[in-house]
Amino acid sequence: MKNIKQIAYTGIASALAFMPLMAGAATPTPVGFGVGSDYVGGSETGLANESFYDLISRILNWLLGLTGILAVIGFVISGILYLTAAGDEDQVEKAKSVMMYSIIGLVVALIGLIVVNALSGLLGNAGGVTTF
Repeated sequence: MKNIKQIAYTGIASALAFMPLMAGAATPTPVGFGVGSDYVGGSETGLANESFYDLISRILNWLLGLTGILAVIGFVISGILYLTAAGDEDQVEKAKSVMMYSIIGLVVALIGLIVVNALSGLLGNAGGVTTF
């Protein structure tokens, strides 16, 4: 029963943490057909006029933000485990391993972003470098 409560609280906390990301996902439909309009070829398709790299870049930025949030949650959990260990060596080792895996996950995600940006620069799309 305790695990079900913990899963429910984690789900609610995650949903609340990601609400700002979901709110930023909605984009307004442009009014005019001028420069910068999202209309393709003058028709009202509602499709974005962007390159494949821009789409991949936006997905990677979103995933990097998600990874950062999960890493911070991992850091907080390991800190709580370490503070509540009360001298229990198994609990201290568990806290250290959670911290180590959080750091490794964050480093792997950042290396992935660096590799994608390096390949983009090598392939000639230097103007579309992913930003934070």
